[in-house]
Amino acid sequence: MRRVLAVGAHPDDIELGCGATLLAHSAAGDAVTMLVMTGGENGPGDDEAITGRRREQEQAARTLGARLLWGGQVDCTVTPDAATVAVVERAIAETDADIVYVHAPDDSHQDHRAVAAATLSAARRLSRVMHYQSPSTLTFAPTTFVDVTAYLSGKLAALGAHASQVEMSSMVEPDAVVASARHWGAQARIGYAEAFAPTRLVIDLVPTPRRVADEVPETLRLTLSASLSANAR
Repeated sequence: MRRVLAVGAHPDDIELGCGATLLAHSAAGDAVTMLVMTGGENGPGDDEAITGRRREQEQAARTLGARLLWGGQVDCTVTPDAATVAVVERAIAETDADIVYVHAPDDSHQDHRAVAAATLSAARRLSRVMHYQSPSTLTFAPTTFVDVTAYLSGKLAALGAHASQVEMSSMVEPDAVVASARHWGAQARIGYAEAFAPTRLVIDLVPTPRRVADEVPETLRLTLSASLSANAR
């Protein structure tokens, strides 16, 4: 079982970047946690809509089968200082995470850049740190893809929980989300995909012990012996 931590600056960031991958992790029996650093206080909408973003995020986390943590930061004021690094470090320690997903570093939104930088510092000892794309990402050259064909509808459902954002932003329209997944799927030679640019990615391969001579079936050893003798003539 893997222990997964996905970090995002605002409500709906994680769902947009890696929501279907988190669903795949949940389906595989992995423990999934979302750390949302701010409450989206400066997002679109009136005060009631902003207050409701926390409830929307809670519903989205349930849809993804994930535990939800809040970072306690304020929207549009996040800085990659020691206090922010400590928030992510605590989440990594609490979840014992062995894989972390976070924003791509090159982004036009200052909160996304800050959260990416703080997470890289906090996860400096981890061997799996993966960056996802946001609508405001500037440069993104993914080399790792996850087949999310079976989980795309679940991602759309999780994004649908963020009703206050879906209604006011073309970036989270279902058609745009599906088109993005199809684009990355074409790059990966599969149906639909989410794409990642890893800072580090260690792949664990289960070793297959080499069979020793006395484990080889007797009939096979006799066949091999006869073949070797014939070739030696």
